[in-house]
Amino acid sequence: MVLGKRKEKGEIEIPSASLPDIVFQLLIFFLVTTTIDIDKGLDLVLPPIGEVKEISKKNITNLLINDADQILIDDQVTPVEDVTRVIRDKLFENDKLIISVKTARKTSYDVYIKVIDGLKKAGATRISLAEPETS
Repeated sequence: MVLGKRKEKGEIEIPSASLPDIVFQLLIFFLVTTTIDIDKGLDLVLPPIGEVKEISKKNITNLLINDADQILIDDQVTPVEDVTRVIRDKLFENDKLIISVKTARKTSYDVYIKVIDGLKKAGATRISLAEPETS
């Protein structure tokens, strides 16, 4: 007399009929909840088109970034960490100062951004982005 027959344990299968529905719901979930940050770039305000004005040489400071990523402020080599201090001192002496930034073609983007950030920290509001002189 056998009271109960034990069933042999076999492999348990996961039903795959609803798998496409689950994948689709996950896809929609991540599409809806994911945010993508858009790079806004540099915030520069360009002046309106107008007549050309002659500017006195004493009101211009030349800042050159050469191919070797050296920063020259009025032909004086300056480390990137000192750009803010040097420009702040020059702005203290002359509040009408315009900083003319010239870069070489092989200037690294990192140094260029650090210089522009340093100028903003120094309080420079008159920045001219110029092409380097070709010889």
